[in-house]
Amino acid sequence: MKAPPLKFSYLVALLTLVLSVSVYADDVKPSKPNPAKPETPKPATPPKIDWNEHQLPTNVVELRAFQEQVKKVVDKVMPCTVGLVVGGAQGSGVIIDKEGHILTAGHVSGKPDRDVVVIFQDGKRAKGKTLGANNGIDSGMMQITDKGTWQFAEMGNSKDLKKGQWCVAIGHPGGFQPGRAPVVRVGRILETTKFLIVTDNTLVGGDSGGPLFDLDGKVIGIHSRIGPRITDNIHVPVDTYRETWDRLVKSETWGGFFGSGSVTDKGYLGVQGDPDAPECRVTSVTKDSPAEKAGIKVDDLITKFDGKKVNNLDQLADLVQKKKPGTEVQIELTRNNETMTLKVVLGKKKDS
Repeated sequence: MKAPPLKFSYLVALLTLVLSVSVYADDVKPSKPNPAKPETPKPATPPKIDWNEHQLPTNVVELRAFQEQVKKVVDKVMPCTVGLVVGGAQGSGVIIDKEGHILTAGHVSGKPDRDVVVIFQDGKRAKGKTLGANNGIDSGMMQITDKGTWQFAEMGNSKDLKKGQWCVAIGHPGGFQPGRAPVVRVGRILETTKFLIVTDNTLVGGDSGGPLFDLDGKVIGIHSRIGPRITDNIHVPVDTYRETWDRLVKSETWGGFFGSGSVTDKGYLGVQGDPDAPECRVTSVTKDSPAEKAGIKVDDLITKFDGKKVNNLDQLADLVQKKKPGTEVQIELTRNNETMTLKVVLGKKKDS
């Protein structure tokens, strides 16, 4: 007996529906998870920044670039920065040519033809001799006398320095210490003139004569002394060494206020000025010096010393050094177009 056509049609329709659902279900089955690997972020390209244009890092990328630049400078100049032992006292210096000429402070080199022990970063030593010194601005020179070709730093141009520019100070605070590399301090230029550079790179005893670098790794100054505050540190501009190179190499000494030798019986005032100027205007006053205690200030124009007319810096130096330490003298000066007379008790200065 034949099934009713309606039931057959119903069965076919149901089967078609089941097959369709089965095929659809197979099509939409989730595939096995295959998560994409996270992409490793590409390191940011270091920005090209001229750090000698006194730029301040504004983000992490720039801060890292600044750190890398300082590291490059330190790696480059560390072998050229040396410790110095002269007459039992210690200081610092920097080699600036393959012949072994060393720039240092005048109060470190002292008199010409003194024996020097030059100590390198790794503790190796060489012999040297002191050459000339300009005691008016505290610049000095030495030379390694042992045979050899020496790694050296390039001299920059201090006349191009800008206020706020980054700089790196290196030296041996407290003197050379075995196992300790020259100490690095990073800071900025606060002031610059023809005869001095002031930075906030903290200096202490033993740093004297060490190098100040720009962020190209060029020597721009030599450490001289600490100013009225520990954040005011004074360096001799490198251009002054270039200008007086022949005199320094020939072992000439000239100028006053930093003297030479050991403990001296000559008077000491404690000011600096332009040794080439036709007047005696103060450009720097040494901290705790007789001049500072008497009230002498930067930019004062000294016109008389102990009643004698003063026309220039060398003349003042000669008059001061003819007096004994402890002598009280009167100094006449002009400040802001006003004439003043100050009493000064001269001191004595030890040379390194």
